[in-house]
Order: sequence, then C-alpha cells, then structure tokens
Amino acid sequence: MTAINAVFPIEKINDWIFDLDNTIYPAEINLFRRVSVRITEFVAGHYNVPTEDARVIQKDLFHRYGTTMRGMMSEENIQPDVYLSYVHDIDVSDLSYDEELDEMLSWLPGRKHIFTNGTVPHAENILSAYGVGQHFDQIFDIVAANYIPKPEQYAFDLFLNQTGIDPNGAVMIEDMAANLRPAAALGMHTVWLSSDVEWANRGSDEPFVHYKADNLKGFLRSLRIAD
Repeated sequence: MTAINAVFPIEKINDWIFDLDNTIYPAEINLFRRVSVRITEFVAGHYNVPTEDARVIQKDLFHRYGTTMRGMMSEENIQPDVYLSYVHDIDVSDLSYDEELDEMLSWLPGRKHIFTNGTVPHAENILSAYGVGQHFDQIFDIVAANYIPKPEQYAFDLFLNQTGIDPNGAVMIEDMAANLRPAAALGMHTVWLSSDVEWANRGSDEPFVHYKADNLKGFLRSLRIAD
C-alpha cells in the first residue's frame, strides 16, 4: 500500500465501503469482462448492429453518461430492469471460497458495505461464490440509487441517507479513481486499487485519492501487518 498522506488510521474507521467489481475480486481475473460481453450483446441486439459497432456505442454511452444503461435509458427509453437482469446473468461457477479474504474481512472493525453501480443480485452472486457475503451489513446498488451511478453526488447522498454513515469515520475502496472524488469531499478516507485501464486511472493522481494499493487483499494485509 502507498500511503500518500499518512499511515492508514484504521482506529478511526467505523464503516468500510467497498465497490464490487474489480474491487472485491482483483481486476486481473477479468470477471467483469463477462458483464461487459453481456452489455455488448444487449447493445447489439437493441440497435441491431454488429458486435464491433455495439462496442463503439457501448463505450460512447459509458463515457457520456457514466453507465451504458443510463445512456440507453436517456436516449432509447430502455427499461432498466430488463437491461440489468440480462447483463448480470453471468456464470460464476468457476469462482471458489476465498478463505484469506473471509478471514481478513472478519477482523476488520466496524460495519462493512457494498456500494456498487451493479445490482444486489449481481453482488450477492459474487459474494456468495467467494463465501464472504455474511460480512456485509448493506448492499447499496444502482436500483437503490434510482439508476444514478457513482460518482454522481445524488447517489452518494442516497447511500448516506440509507446507511446512516458518518463520512468522517468511513473509508471508501474503489478501482475507479474518479468515484473517490465525492467520497473525499464528504470527509471519507479513500483507497484506490490500481488499474491498467485508462478510464479507471482518471484522477488517480489527484489529492482526493489518499491511499493506493495493488488490490484489496494487499491493502487489507498491510493493515494487519501494521496492527
């Protein structure tokens, strides 16, 4: 872990806020790729275009709206539940119980939450596969955020209202650096999990990123060592 400002103040943390995709599991296993493929298929079917053209549309909507779904809701009036049920219908049968992650989460003090632009069923599917779902008090998803994704302030406001978290005693852990900007502005500590993906790196050198780590288990392992 790289501490940009100081040693991580674990004793001050009452609430641990985790992103889901490319955070609970490491980005290098390419699990989110399965969701991305489903998104491309959905886009291709909706617009009746080849896969290559669908990827272009998908990328454009993502960058302009924050999620492909939000773009299609705005421009194509799609039903979000239909979209979400399709794109998150992925096979996770090759995932297995992660004993180390289970043990690491068990000794973290305070409450633990998932704050995701995905859905509760998608999160439960992955958390169950890794055997760590029991550690989380709350899964706040894109549906609970009225389909407004991170890093929109509106999504953060709804998340805080629903969970009752005091931001000054919370840490947010994310692979998308830009999603940490509102978290830091609210008073949270922030941890960015490094990524080779260009759009996930945007803002990673900004002051709102307080700590950096290669992956979640590396970050949690460093806390145990420091303790």
